[in-house]
Amino acid sequence: MRWSQAFIPTLRDDPAEAEAVSHRLLVRGGFIRQLSAGHYSILPLGQRVRAKIDAIIRSEMDAIGGQQFHLPALHPGEIWKKSGRWDIVGDELFRLVDRKGADNVLGVTHEEVFALLASELRSYRQLPQIWYQIQTKFRDEPRPKSGVLRVREFTMKDSYSLDIDTDGLDSAFDLHHGAYRRIFGRMGLDAVDVEASSGAMGGSNSVEFIVRSPAGEDWVVTCAQCDYRANLERAVSAIPEIDDPAESTLERFPTPSIKTIAALAAEFPEVAPPERQIKTLVYVLDDELTLVLLRGDHELLEQKLSDTTGATKVRLALVEEIKSALGALPGSLGAVGVGGIPIIADSELSGRRGLVTGANEGGWHYSGVDIERDVKVGRWASLRTVRGGEPCVRCGSSLEVWKGIEVGHIFKLGTRYSEVMEAMVQDEAGVSHPIVMGSYGIGLERGMAAVVETNHDERGIIWPLAVTPYQVVVTVLRVDDPETMAAGKALYEELANQRVEVILDDRPERPGVKFADAELVGIPFRVTVGPKGVAAGTVELTTRRDLKTEGVDRTSIVARLLELIGT
Repeated sequence: MRWSQAFIPTLRDDPAEAEAVSHRLLVRGGFIRQLSAGHYSILPLGQRVRAKIDAIIRSEMDAIGGQQFHLPALHPGEIWKKSGRWDIVGDELFRLVDRKGADNVLGVTHEEVFALLASELRSYRQLPQIWYQIQTKFRDEPRPKSGVLRVREFTMKDSYSLDIDTDGLDSAFDLHHGAYRRIFGRMGLDAVDVEASSGAMGGSNSVEFIVRSPAGEDWVVTCAQCDYRANLERAVSAIPEIDDPAESTLERFPTPSIKTIAALAAEFPEVAPPERQIKTLVYVLDDELTLVLLRGDHELLEQKLSDTTGATKVRLALVEEIKSALGALPGSLGAVGVGGIPIIADSELSGRRGLVTGANEGGWHYSGVDIERDVKVGRWASLRTVRGGEPCVRCGSSLEVWKGIEVGHIFKLGTRYSEVMEAMVQDEAGVSHPIVMGSYGIGLERGMAAVVETNHDERGIIWPLAVTPYQVVVTVLRVDDPETMAAGKALYEELANQRVEVILDDRPERPGVKFADAELVGIPFRVTVGPKGVAAGTVELTTRRDLKTEGVDRTSIVARLLELIGT
């Protein structure tokens, strides 16, 4: 390819709306262009990168026995209603009604459709199976941002394992786990596998693969001294025990004008420090009013509440709902003596005595609360947000909390989808069982962005060889000089004949413009051909990662590049 004929619309200035490094550089480098919020056109350079990621994924999926499909992106709403995800996924589904009045969905994932196809299997002898596709998905993301990191239309590899039992699922899960590590390694990504929430997907267990980056939206908790790793939504920590009194007497005491935990602690520092207070939150979980209790100095993580209860709709109660149920307003709420309302408490409150909480009457609180004696807790669970510096639950060392980009997620689904779609097979005894499924996803454009986030400098992108749009750019300094141009073209053709992915920069531009574009686009190796070098029989070789330049004899440059590229 000649640069003069290629569509590579590089920009000198950052796009005004760009926040993430990958957004800025992929737009400036001519890899992507925004059509509308959350929808991006992938331009030729971007397509070359995505095609390489696609090829890496397919090779590793095929290596574990995967079979590739291509399923419709438009799904009948009926199957999403049947699985329950019509309501669970909610507003993130793109929904449309066809001319016959039927509900349809643009697929954000394909569990339902693959489970329907699995219903054609009949015997355990046909299992295990691993099915996958690489296809466009749609999510009605309310706040698309950061270029292709958070979008409404994207390409995803989604695969599905089908097994007769959970042992088979465990094996398929491990196969995918290994394949994902190889995929991300080949892409040049240092992806950390962490325990994660399954969210709307459901199932018994899931693992995310996270690349550390300030552009990410996932928070990860890790311990440097042991192998503990978890998404913040699943993370737990060891909290030092608080020395509570052996016994405590429940007493009401006046707290006029006090409506916050901080104000109560300031007014009564000996009686009500935050760690001795009970924070009472009122939520509506699937239309049921519920009290949620935490230590006063802890924060609720709503995903943990959703995972604990299985609720698909989670929201804070309205003031009028709180007043009607408890007879009080926020600032004086508590669970002492409350009956007829479900109460869920964070595990850190279990066994605590001598606590302080609202008395469900304005201007009054209780002290001496024994939570086991005075509060009818219906369920205990880990609900709080883990903080950096807290002790690791496994080894006691200090935990780190950091931001990262989720580049892959694998789920143990179990039989949730096979049961509703009637995907059954018979075992050796002729007894029918629902197929045990797993689901595994990788976003291609997000992976491309993650590579940029972790491989760049102030000049532009630094592509790893495995995913670079071109391996070498031959930059001709004087295209108006016939001898120089002929030398550049000859080198270009020689490299192309050796199957090197090479682009010839034959534009009538100043050298500085060409160098800046090559560095912005991030091609790993630049060979500069100029009149002086042609006369001396040499060229200049520049490595993009460290920007080191050396003179190389023209007769040995091809062999040198082949060695560097590893072909």
